[in-house]
Amino acid sequence: MRFDVFTLFPEMFSSPFAESMVRRAIDAGLVEMHLHNIRDYATDKHKITDDYAYGGGGGMVMKPEPIFRAVEETLGLPEMENSELRIENGSPDTLLIPNSQFSIPIILMSPAGRKFSHEIAKELAQHEQVCFICGHYEGVDERVRAHLCTDEISIGDYVLTGGELPAMVIMDAVSRLIPGFLPPGIPDKESHANGQLEYPHYTRPADFRGWSVPDILLNGDHAKIEKWRQEQSRLKTEARRRPSSLQSS
Repeated sequence: MRFDVFTLFPEMFSSPFAESMVRRAIDAGLVEMHLHNIRDYATDKHKITDDYAYGGGGGMVMKPEPIFRAVEETLGLPEMENSELRIENGSPDTLLIPNSQFSIPIILMSPAGRKFSHEIAKELAQHEQVCFICGHYEGVDERVRAHLCTDEISIGDYVLTGGELPAMVIMDAVSRLIPGFLPPGIPDKESHANGQLEYPHYTRPADFRGWSVPDILLNGDHAKIEKWRQEQSRLKTEARRRPSSLQSS
């Protein structure tokens, strides 16, 4: 899996992906991360990447020229105008790259995008390459979203200072689903994999400050343990993921 990230702050990605399992996946060649500084694609003397919004209002808007140029040059695309992008099966979710054998999602990180989920992570994990455009300030010029991006994703209904942190969240979630990242079968048992939250976990000591591990986990009867886990998973899901209409009743 290759991730291409277009950002004004590539240094933000150094520490999070230098540790833990993602680092091992990069070292093993399962994951590639390529960072592209949007400022490098600005052509003016001062490398300006933002400007005032037409119509007024607070905050600056990221200019379209450096973003288009960064993506076009990285993916080997011709300079695009109007509707030159060819969309697979009429869907706006994937972009067919000329002379390429696979489609590449080009995702704008935006609080206005569709909300990220385990299902979207599985969808993205099917691709060999995924691109992220990280907005800043008041956002990016609308023509980037309308004519360059193939998708727009949010990690929740709140606003962050930029798209870098959301891109990291998605990259981590997608990486876990790549074959070889985790032992076989593990991703299928985690929270959200089957529409339910995962059951509670316990480890030694069996008694900690008077709080004991459930006896059923200590008796060695794996059939009963599995039944208990399934029931706990169901109860946790009902308690924590009930529809809002039920939660308020």
